[in-house]
Amino acid sequence: MATLSNTTTSPSLDQDTTTLTSDKNHITTTSSPSTAPPPSPSTLQWLKSRPYIRAAISEFLGTMILILFGDGVVAQVLLSHGEKGSYQSISWGWALGVMLGIYTSTPSGSHLNPAITFTTCLLRHFPWSNLPLYALSQLLGAMTGSAIIYLNYKSAITLYEGGPHLRTVPNSSSTTTTATAGIFATYPAPFLTKASQFFSEFLASAILMFLIFALKDEKNLGAEAGRNLFPLAMFFVVFGIGACFGWETGYAINLARDFGPRLVSFWIGYGGEVWRAGDGYFWVPMVAPFFGCTFGGWLYDAFIYTGDDSVVNTPYMGLGWLVKPLWQKRGAPQTRSPA
Repeated sequence: MATLSNTTTSPSLDQDTTTLTSDKNHITTTSSPSTAPPPSPSTLQWLKSRPYIRAAISEFLGTMILILFGDGVVAQVLLSHGEKGSYQSISWGWALGVMLGIYTSTPSGSHLNPAITFTTCLLRHFPWSNLPLYALSQLLGAMTGSAIIYLNYKSAITLYEGGPHLRTVPNSSSTTTTATAGIFATYPAPFLTKASQFFSEFLASAILMFLIFALKDEKNLGAEAGRNLFPLAMFFVVFGIGACFGWETGYAINLARDFGPRLVSFWIGYGGEVWRAGDGYFWVPMVAPFFGCTFGGWLYDAFIYTGDDSVVNTPYMGLGWLVKPLWQKRGAPQTRSPA
């Protein structure tokens, strides 16, 4: 499964003598009158840095919540041999994780996914300087969530695998009927070609981003869902993606969701097979979501969205830096060199 999120605005938070607000992805601070004593220099420094720290911690905690519910439901269904759930339970669990992750990470915009952050930077003027911090926070949150799940289900995994030192990977040379690495990261169905693997993740990611932009469009019927009901709307979006497109590759649609837990599984005993399984599948859920989310976001902005905050709604559809020089060069008068 995957993730995702609120991509544009964050609510305000009034606290002490400072008001923290966010307008179109830009966090600012404004002061309000107060009769309290002037804050100390250390307090002032904290107040200045808090908006940026809050954004990083929000992404960290939101992604951790996402993984706790997502990996948790996979673990319960698998380790109980299907007695405590089914594939649809997994779809519900991931959808619930996304919804609660969004509620948790509202101060940052609830991206929970590096591909979401990248697309909002590329198409909606979200500051590029935020991308490294957001992506790192999301990755660390996913790693922390998966580590907690392993600690919680370690005894059950040992029982299921058949021993404390047995940790096996689906669709690999070590595959057994009791492989449990799929609790943490996604592994493709064995019949898929590399192109099919990539397209499956690309398609699900494109649908995800397209619908996020639709839900956040104030001129769309989804505008109301883009406000207080956005987390609930995303619950159904992610459930639908899982129920309709999740079988073949496990719908990671999120670099942090897949690479972070995969790295943890490598460290806790599953070994190098986590990278070799599925004919080296590990890079697909790292790369395909960026292409899919970018295409889905561009598709919505190009044909439906009319807001001026999208680079697509500019001359040359945001590609003026590329098209203008070529056009000018083509139209430049030709001069002959002297004979």
